[in-house]
Amino acid sequence: MITNTRRLIGLKPAKQLMRYSSYKSPHGPKYAVQPNIGGFTLKQAKTLGITLGGFGGVAGFFALFFLGDVPRVRKDILEKVPFIGSHFKKEIPASDN
Repeated sequence: MITNTRRLIGLKPAKQLMRYSSYKSPHGPKYAVQPNIGGFTLKQAKTLGITLGGFGGVAGFFALFFLGDVPRVRKDILEKVPFIGSHFKKEIPASDN
């Protein structure tokens, strides 16, 4: 026991951290944390959605007209589009039958 007390003679008790609230100036900027989901704010999600929607629309438009000569795509999809569907109707002449 004597050896243990000799070791503790020069030690001081651990200091407690003082928790002070930080000063917030009434003239400074008003900070607020933006709500987010997965790191995306509402503005970023809206911008990303509009961008991806535009790319998806262009990709779909390209795919339809790239595959427009495939008979199944032409008959099932393109002929049923209002106002321009009649443009895609391909009638085979009787001489080719």
